[in-house]
Amino acid sequence: MLVNYTITEFSKELSSSSPAPGGGSVAALNGVLAASLMVMVCNLTIGREKYKNDEVLFREIREKAASLQDAFLKLVDDDTMAFNMVMSAYQLPKNTEDEKSIRLQSIQDATMKATQVPLVTALKSLEALRLAPLIAKKGNTNAISDIGVAVCQAEAALQGAVLNVKINLSMIKDQVFVKTVLNQVTDYQNEGMKLKEETMSIVQAIM
Repeated sequence: MLVNYTITEFSKELSSSSPAPGGGSVAALNGVLAASLMVMVCNLTIGREKYKNDEVLFREIREKAASLQDAFLKLVDDDTMAFNMVMSAYQLPKNTEDEKSIRLQSIQDATMKATQVPLVTALKSLEALRLAPLIAKKGNTNAISDIGVAVCQAEAALQGAVLNVKINLSMIKDQVFVKTVLNQVTDYQNEGMKLKEETMSIVQAIM
């Protein structure tokens, strides 16, 4: 599993000539980093006298961020596995008309499934961004730069995931599916950008 690699091992695997892991796994990894920083800021806020009135709130935020952290870790590997399924479909035999038909359908099915993984990454990234403004407003001000970095990582996860969604959609014939997913990711991007801008305004005002 990729998530069990050291940073050095992952970096070397990523830079190899193999197409997987690729951008989808990196987008999910950005999400891991964003959620991890959010958990850290919560931990630096909980138990501090200055922030005792918001301790219950930050315990709830920490739980949500930790859940996202786990989800992103899974998505790092899920994305690579989904890509490998698509590649396996392309390798199916195509000697007869039946084989060609089966192969084409398998490619479509695998690509649609592969689209779902970065789509989930995009949604989880948006969920992380939704936590950010409140953390920035009420969290430990000594860690304000950390929530700023977390937001940058979450937005990178969102934008990277959307790119991976779109490259998969370009190979899908079901136009109803394509249109539905494109509308979803456009909504994610629009909301995500607003949340990033809102949070960074808070960060800059405090720094």
